[in-house]
Amino acid sequence: MLDLVPFLLMGLSGFVGGAMNALAGGGSFATMPALLAIGQPANIANATSNFALLPGAGMSSWSFRDELAPVGGVSLRVLGGVTFVAGLVGSALLVVTPTRTFDVIVPWLVLYAFVVLAFGQRASVWLARRFSIGARTLICMQGLLGVYGGYFGGGIGLMMTATYGLLTGMHPRAAFAPRTLMLTIANGAAAVIFISFGMIAWAACIPMLIGGIAGGWAGAHVGKRLPAGVVRMWTLFVSGATALVFFWRAYG
Repeated sequence: MLDLVPFLLMGLSGFVGGAMNALAGGGSFATMPALLAIGQPANIANATSNFALLPGAGMSSWSFRDELAPVGGVSLRVLGGVTFVAGLVGSALLVVTPTRTFDVIVPWLVLYAFVVLAFGQRASVWLARRFSIGARTLICMQGLLGVYGGYFGGGIGLMMTATYGLLTGMHPRAAFAPRTLMLTIANGAAAVIFISFGMIAWAACIPMLIGGIAGGWAGAHVGKRLPAGVVRMWTLFVSGATALVFFWRAYG
């Protein structure tokens, strides 16, 4: 059993992580460090964080249900199906992959999210003038995002927001609803694998899960009232800061 201080730490990190996922993504950047701080191995911390944030992401998805709409002309059923299958593949890869491998790769993926978020709107206009970005491209990218979401998942919400902006010109605020739904689906697929292989630290997970539900609900309701410019700046700040943290962790 966890004593009071770690219990509160798990609950607080879950609340912050759930709110971050609802607002911009990157919730695991609040929960993962907390789990590592109480001595959980990186792969167990990753799996536990994924599962703990799942109900909060579901709560956020429900709050945004009235805003759900196809992305770039592709139905959410198609994107959701691709995300679920890809999430199963990614989480299975995590089970058999050494921790150090994704420690080295993750900073570059988060950096990608930051760059695309910073320049994605202008790049989207430039691409639209020169290329026809069809449904196949978006579906392929959603598959890659689903694999990443199941494999590690850190910053997956940020990366979805960035990718939707790049390929469809979607503003970060407009991406709230579909991105949060896809995040929930990817986490749900990964949870199937992580539970099957006994990778959840339940004593730490339960208070984090409760905090994540509260944070997901609160973040979704705050997010509905935030101006688009504030959402964009918050998203850039979270993605930039997390990229720096992960580069320091992997290469520092």
